[in-house]
Amino acid sequence: MTGPFRTPTGGRIDRTRPIAFTFDGRRYTGFQGDTLASALLAAGVKVVGRSFKYHRPRGLVSAGSDEPNALVTVIRDAGRTTPNLVANEVELREGLVAESQNRWPSLAFDVSAVNDLLSPIFVSGFYYKTFMWPKSFWSKVFEPVIRAAAGFGRAPTAADPDGYAQRFVHCDVLVAGGGPAGLAAALAAAESGARVILCDEGPEFGGSLLAEPAATIDSAPAAQWIAATLATLAAHPRVTLLTRTCAFGYYQDNFVALLERVTDHRAAPDPALPRECLWQVRAAQVVIAAGALERPLVFPDNDRPGVMLAGAARAWVNRWGVAAGARAVVYTASDSAYAAAHDLRSAGVEIVRILDLRPDGGPATAVARAAGLTVETGAGIDRVLGSTAVTGVVTARHRADGTTAAGETLACDLVLTSAGWTPSVHLFSQSRGRLRWDAARATFLPGTPHEAARSAGACNGTASLADCLDEGFAAGAAAARDAGHGAVAARRFAATGTAIDIGGFAGEAPHGGNRDRTRAFVDLQHDVTAKDIRLAVREGFRSIEHVKRYTTTGMATDQGKTSNINALAVAAAATGTSLPAVGLTTFRRPYTPVSFGAFAGASRGDLFDPVRRTPAHARATVAGAVFEDVGQWKRALCLPAPGESEGAAVAREVRSVRATVGLFDASTLGKIEVVGPDAATFLDRFYVNALAKLPVGRCRYVVATRDDGFVYDDGIVARLAPDRFHVTTTTGGAARVHALMEDFLQTEWPDLDVWATSITERWAVMAIQGPQARAVLAPLVEGLDLAPEAFPHMSVATCTVAGIPARLFRVSFTGELGFEVNVPADHGAALWDRLAARVAGHGGTLYGTEAMHVLRAEKGYVVVGQDTDGTLTPDDVGLGWAVGRAKADFVGKAGLARPDLAGPGRRQLVGLRVEDPEVVLVEGAQITADPAPPPGTHALGHVTSAYASPNLGRGIALAVVEDGRSRIGTIVHVPMPGGSIAATVVAPVFWDEEGRRLHA
Repeated sequence: MTGPFRTPTGGRIDRTRPIAFTFDGRRYTGFQGDTLASALLAAGVKVVGRSFKYHRPRGLVSAGSDEPNALVTVIRDAGRTTPNLVANEVELREGLVAESQNRWPSLAFDVSAVNDLLSPIFVSGFYYKTFMWPKSFWSKVFEPVIRAAAGFGRAPTAADPDGYAQRFVHCDVLVAGGGPAGLAAALAAAESGARVILCDEGPEFGGSLLAEPAATIDSAPAAQWIAATLATLAAHPRVTLLTRTCAFGYYQDNFVALLERVTDHRAAPDPALPRECLWQVRAAQVVIAAGALERPLVFPDNDRPGVMLAGAARAWVNRWGVAAGARAVVYTASDSAYAAAHDLRSAGVEIVRILDLRPDGGPATAVARAAGLTVETGAGIDRVLGSTAVTGVVTARHRADGTTAAGETLACDLVLTSAGWTPSVHLFSQSRGRLRWDAARATFLPGTPHEAARSAGACNGTASLADCLDEGFAAGAAAARDAGHGAVAARRFAATGTAIDIGGFAGEAPHGGNRDRTRAFVDLQHDVTAKDIRLAVREGFRSIEHVKRYTTTGMATDQGKTSNINALAVAAAATGTSLPAVGLTTFRRPYTPVSFGAFAGASRGDLFDPVRRTPAHARATVAGAVFEDVGQWKRALCLPAPGESEGAAVAREVRSVRATVGLFDASTLGKIEVVGPDAATFLDRFYVNALAKLPVGRCRYVVATRDDGFVYDDGIVARLAPDRFHVTTTTGGAARVHALMEDFLQTEWPDLDVWATSITERWAVMAIQGPQARAVLAPLVEGLDLAPEAFPHMSVATCTVAGIPARLFRVSFTGELGFEVNVPADHGAALWDRLAARVAGHGGTLYGTEAMHVLRAEKGYVVVGQDTDGTLTPDDVGLGWAVGRAKADFVGKAGLARPDLAGPGRRQLVGLRVEDPEVVLVEGAQITADPAPPPGTHALGHVTSAYASPNLGRGIALAVVEDGRSRIGTIVHVPMPGGSIAATVVAPVFWDEEGRRLHA
């Protein structure tokens, strides 16, 4: 034995393999197969945590993932510190180090337990009502103190060194839950030849059968049936068996997320294996076999360490060989607890008395009395004695008129409770299935499914073992059939085992205490009592969602698994309505907590946001480039000469492009190839521009809007052939534009024969801009005349540049004569070398993104995402000319037709000219009509782009201003900390207003 409460025999643990571990610095010993919780219980550890608000000592309540109290931090090393693990799910391994949480300086003596003495004032709503005045105290006093006290555990500070995997899989039938119903469902589906995934959150399959060794199936012990069934399933090549895997989220279109714990249970994990694996499963059919959760009774002081669910105590003794106490009082409103009483007595636990809340008990009452157990019906517990452990209870007799008579004191160290069982409908509800109220059993059950799912077993309200097996097998066979597989012969199982009581008693149990003073806990983790819920109702909260938030009931890490139904019943009684009328709170994902690492997967470190580099990145590095991040791309901000500042480099680059020529790496532009017989029709519908008649060899600047008519992206559409287009997008918009194209192709226009393929990485792009651009490029071009009349502005052609096959565009984002050379990415660096040499020979320069922004601002060119903010239409930013209003339809046409988008008061793109040429406005600064606006003054708009223009010799700015075009020539003001700056509203084009240089 490894502790005073370890039974001499029994359980599924391996007593030949002792395991050493520590908890709160003290060394203990358990066995292989133990959990941290079972090993601590065997060692006589009663207190495993402290509650959230009052810091009351708390012990184990359940044996599963619904445990509200036993949250621990497990430490492998500094980088492998994991808080808020449920001790019931932490498998014992050699050298395990665990600590309790929410206490200081120790679990035995917690300074914050003083909150318990102040509980009369720490009622629901205390924080909302108290920390409002004085207002100045909130940020300096109240908030820091509350934040320091909030939360469970402490987040690790060291980086997580472990790896996490993610898998995307498809199957015909996913079975969530490996208990008797789930095993039978998987067996039936496998026999049909379906691809089956069976998962269970525990380390072994069997579910409730693991805690009931006397159960039989088809005349054999249940353990033998489990082993034979698993062997049969394992022999099917199309079956995947996943233990330690919780189905935590059910999403649209039968998409179910599973979390597999791969290595945490190993003393020496294989470094080649991930710590956890996130399985993202798309299933044709889902069978939910999630079982049921035992419901505790709510009575005074029911939170004492030693008060636990009867089913949990039965599991401890039968599965882990642990007697949870020496002398037990059983308090029940269902027959389920009687089975626990029999099993614990067989293990040597004295059953002091069974108190049955029901006036006449149930079918199990007579059996218990015949077995020599003392049963008192119509009785309950008035209060529990003890502080850090149960020392006894005070009983009470419940009269028919609702009054309670004083009872007697019973000495005990364990109280087992059971109000009945609540079907676990979490996954079904997550799938948006509609629940139905079963009035006969007073519980919610799965009703009409929204997805291709069916429930089986206890989660469907089925109580007996034989019925669970029959229903599970039928569900698996039906799921496989609906997934397209053959019929499976029906099967009936002969089984013996304890039938659970679905439904049962809900709400606060009757007792003789003052209900306005007595604390009967509903949510153990958050210290929410029945009187807290009644207080919320008295204070005007009627919606159960509002009651939940006001009291915080059901908001704990167990998400109300043990508290929800009792909370609903108390609220129903307080409002004078029925429980189904109160309704249910939302069952949120995840069913159990999921680590951030599992969601991140490989997206961490350098892969968290992958760095993308252009083919000429190394060349720019050698040239001294200073890089900036644009989306995931590294782009050259500027390329300073030795000893040159960044500001001076930008000014030099801008002047050089205007005077001679510049070379810019534009490879990061988004590029999409749109191909097919209906390509022109598709693009004509997708963009606001008229594109159906765009000639081959020509380009057009395009604007994309959302359905609401607001600018989404812009770019160039170039027609390479009647059925082939090369589309460019902004650097940051490439993925979202392609995704939007696919969305419309798949959902709105599936009849169009067209493909949209991302080719951003396929092509390297070099932009040559400036008066000498043609002179630089022409000698390198074969098969194409670059003369203005032969290759005018907005032309495109395939040709050879520097001996490399290329797509050549005559386009410009600077307002100067410009060309963009697209070559296969593998040739990008070689093209850069040739062009850079030619540019240098003509007295030009390499330039970066900052110079590019200055050049485009001088021309008043819009940058989507900088000069737009998701609320501006094409006309607002001066692009109304691009809208093909004669087209029958395009994305955003209906939105643009709304009167508000064409009426007065719209913010429009304009330029701002400050009198002092040295002043450069601040981007994002607000614009007002008054130089000294009082607080709360309505802003006319804001500055979107502001730069020092070396070509103009002054600061320039673009802005969006209400009715901006009608304000041209007027004065507005830009309030700044140093004083308001006056600015004249001007047209947004500062350089070459006629555009002659563009067409040179």
